[in-house]
Amino acid sequence: MKEDRLPVFEHERGQLLKGGWELMSRRHPFLELMGVKVEPTEDNNVRIRFPMRDNLCGHPGFQILQGGVVSCAIDILGGAVASWHVIKDIQDHPVEEQLKRMGAVRTLDLRVDYLRPGRGKEFTVTGFVLRDSKKVLVIRMEMRNEEQSLIATGIGTFLVG
Repeated sequence: MKEDRLPVFEHERGQLLKGGWELMSRRHPFLELMGVKVEPTEDNNVRIRFPMRDNLCGHPGFQILQGGVVSCAIDILGGAVASWHVIKDIQDHPVEEQLKRMGAVRTLDLRVDYLRPGRGKEFTVTGFVLRDSKKVLVIRMEMRNEEQSLIATGIGTFLVG
């Protein structure tokens, strides 16, 4: 196997995600501020986790996530799922091309439905592709707390090509 190609085998996919996430985090310090961690999932997808922090509260006295943080987390996950989906399709291309394609993913539209207050110690956002085309992906996202209470859902359209 050539060294400039990074196939995504089960045991290597976490490294590709980590590398892409580190690249994205350097460009977006807000992700570090939120404490976002990216993880591969059992179904060959991606999820993010982040802890509750005082600086993420809309009202510190109530310890509830600010609505913009909820929306941001859902958007972050949608972009990560879109990037991961693109990478799976071009896993035999040079790493530079993979990273360039990951960096080209853009949110075109995002709808967030807030279902209950963002209370919890830790939050997990998951998602999956609803519609796949060469240029656009439609992705559904869900945010839950550590008790698996559904906090918010989102539907996003992401430019990938």
